[in-house]
Amino acid sequence: MFSGIVEAVGTIEKIEDTGGGIRMRVKAPSILTDAQMGESIAVCGTCLTVVEYSNEWFDVEITQETLRCTTLGGLKTGHKVNLEKALKLSDRLGGHMVTGHVDTVGRISEIKEDGFSKLMKFNLESKWSSFFVKKGSVTVEGVSLTVADCGGLTNNSSSSDSQNEFWFTVALIPHTMDVTTIGALNVGDPVNVETDVIARYVVRLVGESYLENLNKERESVL
Repeated sequence: MFSGIVEAVGTIEKIEDTGGGIRMRVKAPSILTDAQMGESIAVCGTCLTVVEYSNEWFDVEITQETLRCTTLGGLKTGHKVNLEKALKLSDRLGGHMVTGHVDTVGRISEIKEDGFSKLMKFNLESKWSSFFVKKGSVTVEGVSLTVADCGGLTNNSSSSDSQNEFWFTVALIPHTMDVTTIGALNVGDPVNVETDVIARYVVRLVGESYLENLNKERESVL
């Protein structure tokens, strides 16, 4: 479990194709003072297991399933990555509860200046829309962020649900842009997105029985 508060920005030093996946080496000396074999580190929001390490770097193995669901397959040597070690029970939960299990890859569709901050807009498949609400939580590239706005679903019967447009926006303060890779992203870039785990469970539990929880006026009592 993570909090979405990035501890360091690492650098990809080596990528090796192992046949069934890839092995990646990340240079990140600042978070390796108490490193342990087999511990979890979130790389760009993706929970990965340390399989070898030194005082300067750590190695992870990335499966085909992870490559399919995340942006990690597009990383190259020299790329910067957001890093966060797994939480301890005694740690403060500065962001929100993050599992490190990326749901999908979104794309940046717009970046606008907004005073000292930037508004960044992301597009996703519409099937993820149920897990978003204004002022709710979302994790982008491992960074815990607040949803500023969301919407944009279409109901075009000629297209499948997965092709309908859904978007959400976040407001980025200078500190977040300075200490993570978010500030270097551009329109069109793909990003790892993890929806709020609490929202996922609520939708799962409530979805099938929602109609049974409506009163006679057909107003939601949830």
